[in-house]
Amino acid sequence: MTLRRAASAVLAASLALAAAGCAPGTDPQSAPRVTVAPVVSRAKIAPPAVVVPEPEPEPEPPRWPLTGVRTGTTKVPERPAVAVKIENSAASRPHTGLHRADVVWEQVVEGGISRFVAVYHSTYPRQVGPVRSVRPMDPATVAPLRGILAASGGQPPFLRAVERSGTQLLTNDDGDRGFWRSSSRAAPHNVYGNVKTFAREADRKRAEPPKAEFEHATKRRDATARAEGKKGRTADVRLSPAQRTTWTWAGGAYRRSDDGRASMSSGKRVTARNVLLLKVDVTSTGYRDPSGASVPKAELVDRGRGMLLGGGRAVPVTWSKKGTKAPLRLSLRGGGDVLLEPGNTWVELVPRGSGSWDVS
Repeated sequence: MTLRRAASAVLAASLALAAAGCAPGTDPQSAPRVTVAPVVSRAKIAPPAVVVPEPEPEPEPPRWPLTGVRTGTTKVPERPAVAVKIENSAASRPHTGLHRADVVWEQVVEGGISRFVAVYHSTYPRQVGPVRSVRPMDPATVAPLRGILAASGGQPPFLRAVERSGTQLLTNDDGDRGFWRSSSRAAPHNVYGNVKTFAREADRKRAEPPKAEFEHATKRRDATARAEGKKGRTADVRLSPAQRTTWTWAGGAYRRSDDGRASMSSGKRVTARNVLLLKVDVTSTGYRDPSGASVPKAELVDRGRGMLLGGGRAVPVTWSKKGTKAPLRLSLRGGGDVLLEPGNTWVELVPRGSGSWDVS
């Protein structure tokens, strides 16, 4: 081989080796490196949703259980209901402190006259009266309150019935505190009481407010009589030949009259936001009062028909009471709850058959 041919062979071999370094399958470390730019997305990423919790509803302000009126405090005061037996003969008028009661029950007693069970809880007046004796229908009236009944006295069977009902009994005859006699009136129409003192005599079982017996609307326009009733501006109630009670709507309340004369209490007209008329059976107890008159009893553990007046309107209702300690329940005649207006209530126990009412 000549020198020229040998040089050409070496050059060809060098070129072949250089071409093999760039071919696939060669050592990656000897291959040229290529830098790839990252792909950047231009789509916007939404921020995470912020969940705002709904505000807690404000608690309903506390209301007096017997009137449905706001207490103006953070809670209902821990104190008992105090019921007082009050006379309603002509000799007992005008009354004292009667207009401040939360609830008043009017019932027929011997001779056809009426007496009241006035219940105080939102206010404790220092003077109420004239205070008289217990009657046989009182246990069923006051037992649901689990409070106190103050009276001048009473026949032993009637007093025992009150105590058996779970009610604490205070009487003037027993010398309990809170009673006194007025020198301006003749006996027996001169016994008066201090409700605040009666409340301080409460035993340990009475340190709590009563349960609501009637349901009240929070707003007057939602009360059943206003919302569903018909005209009811006057109620002429005949409890007996000896007692005629009239209620007349005026000035935002029902004004009371006894036998055609304005009912007054401590110089103020007696009024009610709600007037509830109930038909009840009246039976004879077989007992007699000191004058010899038969003592009647309004039967409250029963059921019957009634009429509710409020806001110048009236609606028929039915009532029921399952036991002495059970509350009295109201319903519409076609079914449905009954709501009273916020405010005080008077309940008329009208004898079925001998009593009557005319609402217009």
